[in-house]
Amino acid sequence: MDFSSSSSSSTVLVAAAPAATTLVSKCRVYPSQASAMDDLKLSVSDLPMLSCHYIQKGVLLLRPPFPIQSLLSLLKLSLSCTLSLFPPLAGRFSTAPSGHILISCNDEGVDFIHASAGDLLVADLLAPSRVPDRFKSFFPMDRTVSYRGHWDPILAVQVTELRDGVFIGCAANHAVMDGTSFWNFFNTFAEVSRIGERRFSRAPDFRRESVLISDAVLRIPEGGPRVTFNEDEPLSERIFSFSREAILRVKAKANERKWSESEDGDVNAVEIMGKQLHDPHVTSGNVKPTPSFHEGWFARPRGGAETRVETAEISSFQALSALLWRSVTRARKLHASKTTTFRMAVNCRHRLEPRLDAHYFGNAIQSVPTRAAAGEVLSRDLRWCAERLNRAVAAHGDGAVRGAVKDWEGEPRLFPLGNADGASITMGSSPRFPMYDNDFGWGRPVAVRSGRANKFDGKISAFPGRDGGGSVDLEVLLAPGTMDGIEGDAEFMQYVSQRC
Repeated sequence: MDFSSSSSSSTVLVAAAPAATTLVSKCRVYPSQASAMDDLKLSVSDLPMLSCHYIQKGVLLLRPPFPIQSLLSLLKLSLSCTLSLFPPLAGRFSTAPSGHILISCNDEGVDFIHASAGDLLVADLLAPSRVPDRFKSFFPMDRTVSYRGHWDPILAVQVTELRDGVFIGCAANHAVMDGTSFWNFFNTFAEVSRIGERRFSRAPDFRRESVLISDAVLRIPEGGPRVTFNEDEPLSERIFSFSREAILRVKAKANERKWSESEDGDVNAVEIMGKQLHDPHVTSGNVKPTPSFHEGWFARPRGGAETRVETAEISSFQALSALLWRSVTRARKLHASKTTTFRMAVNCRHRLEPRLDAHYFGNAIQSVPTRAAAGEVLSRDLRWCAERLNRAVAAHGDGAVRGAVKDWEGEPRLFPLGNADGASITMGSSPRFPMYDNDFGWGRPVAVRSGRANKFDGKISAFPGRDGGGSVDLEVLLAPGTMDGIEGDAEFMQYVSQRC
């Protein structure tokens, strides 16, 4: 790719501030081709995110084998080409007289920032068990609320130089895209940088034809939306890494069942090894499999009559989530009667009928809560917790998605992100996102990290492990005392890799 040209405006040099990470320059990058796309209406899944911070995600890379100015020229040109494939990202919000909020694909451009943290090595950022605060300075638009997309760029990219590496951080308006759309954009950006513009198999789908597109109007509070959690709450942040082998052990533990016979002759399911991934039934003794499916419970009538046993297999991610739910609940020292909530963000693209395109551009997520008393979470076993997560997610099909849409239309509202009762966990992102499929031309990332956005006590983000092969990293935000507790929790830490 030719480094000599770019569709960005001329660079404005900024005086270096006396800070650990210094701003070197900032400019505006525009799409390489003018947009012909009509305004896009924000959906029922987009609008609640107007009170959330911009998404902040980025990749840590070794330093490229060419000068930094060549890298900056490459990335500006690549970003310009990528914006022509994602016209909404170069636009701004507008509010129609009806009150509906739209994305105007008007080519106003995005911010591109060059910063320096030359005192840092890549190893400095990876060595600590708890995430260094320096990562927060590698992202633009810090703590910007998504409603600001009426005036501020919908997207911004920051390239931060390290002594032996670079960090490419991106901030994207959360009312415009969810994690699926974000990583589709970011992967495309990397691919354009590596091989140039071509016809992409991951072309975004901008159609607005599903049940998510509504005539309901969200009334914006006076002064504009604000985040619904304390941005200045003291938090500890750590990446907990789990190898594929450790995850398989957690999954096996969650899928165990044992048979025991009570005094009156009933057979109870206590724990014994569950079914294999490809086999939805379990056979034991005189218990025969059946082609029907019923989730979760074993049963046998009195008198020893033959009966069927069916149970849903607990997935690796559900098992890992249940392990975390138990550990955090234990560390919080909640009263046994206190209701705890584990929220999981689920992708609705494949849950709706008819399905949305896999690369539908926008937010297509809903929050699925699972609730249980703290005493139950801790007195029951891992499978008990995992089964409840399993059931809640499995039940969230087309009817549940449409029901949530109808409920929101009856009372349009912003998303209450946070942990108001001190007993909640919110799981976001996904280990299935292609976060490490981002080779900008000189190698894959050595780490993926996030900024300060949307972080509160109990916020968890799941990433694929940087070692690949089914490993998982959990980015965990907790009150400092709670973090100390789970770091000393033997049930949890036995599965955590020593290298974090």
